[in-house]
Amino acid sequence: MDAEREFARHTLATLAYRAARALEGAPDEFASYAAAGRTPEQILSHMGDLFEWALSIAQGREVWLDSQRLPWQDEKRRFFASLTAFDMLLARHEPIHGDLERLFQGPIADALTHTGQLAMLRRLAGYRIAGENYYVAKIEAGQTGEQQPHPVKTF
Repeated sequence: MDAEREFARHTLATLAYRAARALEGAPDEFASYAAAGRTPEQILSHMGDLFEWALSIAQGREVWLDSQRLPWQDEKRRFFASLTAFDMLLARHEPIHGDLERLFQGPIADALTHTGQLAMLRRLAGYRIAGENYYVAKIEAGQTGEQQPHPVKTF
């Protein structure tokens, strides 16, 4: 596999890890917390849309949909499923019909920003999450599901 795809896959695994940390243990009422425009549920729905869009670009059939929001637990599953589907496409040796740099600058970077928003909203809502040294986290390409390794070093 070429270095560009490997880096993209590691980035997706990093996104999954950080999103899992921002979401794990959040009570269902966090989904509707309204403090800064979009609610966590709306942000997560958009993140699922981003990766369905990224997948469609990579498959050569670009389609953007504003999906109908699902219940919170279903939105979490949809986000991680769409992220995993995109990662699996990158893992195969078939051609990618979109430029990986543009996929990074668009949907991937956007989702990283939204993950930070979710973490910030958690703190604002009073549902604190532990700080973590992400440099030593056990992140590996292909780990894009909701279940992620335990933190190595929290503070």
